[in-house]
Amino acid sequence: MPRATPAGSDDSAPGFSFPAIGRKKITAAFDGGRLTSDGGVLLLAQAERAMGLCRRLAACIADPRDPVRVIHRLDDILRARVFAIACGYEDADDLDALRDDPGFRLALGKLPGSGAGLASQPTMSRWENAPTTRELARMMAAMIDIYCTSYPAAPAAVTLDIDDTCDVVHGYQQLSFWNGHHGERCFLPIHVYDTATGRPVAMLLRTGKTPSGAEAAGHIRRLVRHLRRHWPETHITIRGDGHYGRPEVMAFCEAAGVDYVFGLPTNAALRADPEIVAAADACAVKRAQRQYPVLRNYAETRYGAKSWKCQRRVVARIEASTLGMDIRYVVTSLAEGSAEHIYDTLYCARGNAENLIKRHKTQLASDRTSCRSANANQMRLILHTAAYWLVWRIQQEIPKAAALATAEFATLRLRLLKVAARVIETATRIRVAFASACPDASLFRTIATGLRPAPT
Repeated sequence: MPRATPAGSDDSAPGFSFPAIGRKKITAAFDGGRLTSDGGVLLLAQAERAMGLCRRLAACIADPRDPVRVIHRLDDILRARVFAIACGYEDADDLDALRDDPGFRLALGKLPGSGAGLASQPTMSRWENAPTTRELARMMAAMIDIYCTSYPAAPAAVTLDIDDTCDVVHGYQQLSFWNGHHGERCFLPIHVYDTATGRPVAMLLRTGKTPSGAEAAGHIRRLVRHLRRHWPETHITIRGDGHYGRPEVMAFCEAAGVDYVFGLPTNAALRADPEIVAAADACAVKRAQRQYPVLRNYAETRYGAKSWKCQRRVVARIEASTLGMDIRYVVTSLAEGSAEHIYDTLYCARGNAENLIKRHKTQLASDRTSCRSANANQMRLILHTAAYWLVWRIQQEIPKAAALATAEFATLRLRLLKVAARVIETATRIRVAFASACPDASLFRTIATGLRPAPT
């Protein structure tokens, strides 16, 4: 078992030196005692405790171990992995180096100087591969429950953005597939976000090809069913690009009382529509007459493809420029709102979902889906989504006027989680001493106070 970090200085540690300053020699050694470079992990621990996130996920997995011999509880194993991901240690291998980090020990409710350390990498890897498909489905449902309970009361309306993203693989893992558009062998996991608030809703690992209409409709149907259990009266709008503007998806949404705004690929019938042609000609003439570099116009029509069972409202964004004409189409179930409002205000807002995917995929490294098993990679997506929730929860405690209130997760990690601290344990108390010169000391204190559980 690893040795606990020594409380005091270690004179036996090998030293090294730096160039002298003011005739004074600079010597150094890794002998500072119980120091952590991840003092902000204590904020993550408070956020997790408030949400009960890992406890809920652990309840979805069967634990066949003998309780008498268990050293690391399953919820603690998940906590260690999620905290490490949030702090930038996305590989399970990193847990071997963090087993006796005093900050992580405190975050998991362990004394810094005694007792077993965190679970090791082999233990983490075993549990990443342990959940069955049915258990993973329960965990994904639990993540949707966490999303719903993150609201203090059922909202009157929510708009959910659904999109898939390229997750490049470097082998022949289950579900990996060659995608000609991306030119890579990859997964195309589906991400769903409540973009207006930045909340994650669901993440689903899937094969590297564009989802069919039946597949997309099935995923949305299951998502809506879970949401309706919590919010039977909430008005739901689904927003997505042309991958999701399929007749099966639109038919389900109309039958379920769910509104939608989807991109619509162009075709000859839309290009020949008299309403759109007239608006496009007028836009091109006006731009040329007034010598504008770019001019936009909007139009709408009723359109029904052969595979549709009815006609639907289609909005066209027309842009004339010196480079030519560019027309984009959106199909929607919304009867109210001008064509300009539907496209510019409602549909274009889905672009922010790309930023949320970037947080999840790049800043929290959720594309580290390198396991051979599809179930293990889905488990990783769930763990990275849990880390997303914790960082999001910390950000909610930042005053809106502060610069970090809208910062990227990578910035929050650098400023609030990667904070050095000395952990001092005495007979009656544990003191965490942060650097006196910490530039975000006041904000750190505000967040810690806001996350403190209410007295009972």
